[in-house]
Amino acid sequence: MPVSHLPCVGLIGFGLAGRTFHAPLIQAAGLRIGAVVTSQCAAVAETVAGAAVLKSERELFERDDIDIVVVATPNHLHVSQARAALEAGKHVVIDKPLSVTAQEARELGQLARAHALMLAVFHNRRWDSDFLTVRKLIDSGQLGTINAFRARWDRFRPVIPDRWKERAHPGNGMLYDLGSHLIDQAVQLFGRPQWLQADVFMQREGAVVDDGFEILLGNGPLRISLAANSLAASGDWRYVVHGSQASFFKPGLDPQEDQLRAGMNPLTPGFGVEPEAQWGKVVDGASGHWQLLTAERGRWLSFYTEVRRSIEMHLPPPVSADEAAIVIEILEAALQSSRERRRIELP
Repeated sequence: MPVSHLPCVGLIGFGLAGRTFHAPLIQAAGLRIGAVVTSQCAAVAETVAGAAVLKSERELFERDDIDIVVVATPNHLHVSQARAALEAGKHVVIDKPLSVTAQEARELGQLARAHALMLAVFHNRRWDSDFLTVRKLIDSGQLGTINAFRARWDRFRPVIPDRWKERAHPGNGMLYDLGSHLIDQAVQLFGRPQWLQADVFMQREGAVVDDGFEILLGNGPLRISLAANSLAASGDWRYVVHGSQASFFKPGLDPQEDQLRAGMNPLTPGFGVEPEAQWGKVVDGASGHWQLLTAERGRWLSFYTEVRRSIEMHLPPPVSADEAAIVIEILEAALQSSRERRRIELP
């Protein structure tokens, strides 16, 4: 749908993702939210002044003023809602993961292309402060040839919260939640891996979906280790990167989620800025000397500024359905590997 005016957004879902992450970023990117499908009328009035509150997706799809539909709902609803939005002639943004299966992701991408519409996936962690720092460092060649990459996302959540992500629906659990981000980052850095071996598990009492995983991936001589745990009171390094000349060690987690939860405007000068205490260190292999590396500023806002440019200037989306399908292929292979307790070769 070509637009000659400021694109207007319709948001489906106003839980944590819709209200806390998407709405502030959408507005900071200069886009207008015209309608929200939710039962939380008061929350919409407080957060998105002037937006209409709708009872159903159908009402949203029938509105001529809506150019973009943002799907911020439980994972198992993504495909049906996105398909209906595309068939109604709307551009679509979907919170990750795009779908439960790679086949569904590819089919949605084909549908968007058939209708000449933009379909973008909210893999916002490509714009994390720490990931941008790691990417810049690797690209600089300072570490030499990379032989090992490790990324962990540890939490301490021994009590299972009452939320949809913890319920037994396809695509729920930590692998699809945090694993989507870690795999997407690894693919962005090193391309599609050649094989993987994974352990996807449940450790907390009463768990019905996975709450931890360990994945080892190989790409030639490179080894990539991705992991997450729900019972880690003190987390390991966030990133460890070993190269032929030096290594990089990075603690902590990008601040943007906590800043948005605290109500910080993404246009605030300090948004996305990591404290020095979380900066990583580069250790020289020959001398053992180390130095702190100034962190890049995180910029989740870039996702929605690129969405806007994609629509207004007919450019590719910031994260395509085909890119998201690769991530989901690897998620499916990880589940297969864990279930069959064997190494899986990837196409």
